[in-house]
Amino acid sequence: MKLYFDNARLDELASKYADEYKKNDPFPHVVIDNFMDPEALEKILEEFPKPGQKVWHDYKNDFEKKQELNGEGRVGEFTQHILYQFNSAPFLVFLEKLTGIEHLIPDPYYYGGGLHQLNGKGKLGVHADYSKHVKWPLDRRVNAILYLNKDWKEEYNGHLELWDTEMTECKKRVSPIFNRLLVFNVTDFNMHGVPDEVLCPEGMSRKSLAFFYFTNGRPAEEIDPNKKLHVKFTTRPGDAPAEQDKKNVIGYEANPLKRLIKQVTPPIIFDAFRSIKK
Repeated sequence: MKLYFDNARLDELASKYADEYKKNDPFPHVVIDNFMDPEALEKILEEFPKPGQKVWHDYKNDFEKKQELNGEGRVGEFTQHILYQFNSAPFLVFLEKLTGIEHLIPDPYYYGGGLHQLNGKGKLGVHADYSKHVKWPLDRRVNAILYLNKDWKEEYNGHLELWDTEMTECKKRVSPIFNRLLVFNVTDFNMHGVPDEVLCPEGMSRKSLAFFYFTNGRPAEEIDPNKKLHVKFTTRPGDAPAEQDKKNVIGYEANPLKRLIKQVTPPIIFDAFRSIKK
């Protein structure tokens, strides 16, 4: 199969955006449009599972209404080929030059990453990401999200919001348009999410590919010693307090191993086991 990352072009993009990346508010990030060959994304869309297919893992609570799909053999052959390229040396070198973070390590398990989808009324509350890999003693440092949404309109919502640490102001809203790459630093303080319900027409969804990158250790200033939960969700100023199901939300945050088991287990087996357990 064709390789879609050209080393020279990636190096050019990293050089072009490195300074902007470090200076952007509210934390280091960059948005790059027309990132890769659209032919590849068209093929991914052909393989992208529909919302009702059983391959998805659904997350439904007051902070999350989304679908995730990851794991080798659970996505289409071409999609899997592209996922591998985002974990390849050329893309890692690009990220290191762009972000200034050296010795990045990809996640072959795509824990929490892979294919993401938000359907009608889907959302992802503002949060700070999990900071440790579930299987390895590694620190999560960088997120890369590639959006796949053709003809996406502003009124559909679906913007990823980047908030300041104190949750006083949304500094940036990123529309999830086709072939747009968003890269940003992950710390215990970098708050982001898709808090407004997606309002796209029936038959559409907000589609993306998500990739997470790690290092062995991280700067002390990126660590919140008071962060007890795996993922720290919050509400925006003016939003009604979440009447969340504490068992589901806190369990999701505090038990990453359970979530990994759910992600790699075929839904029919997981649901059958849960029914027996009840």
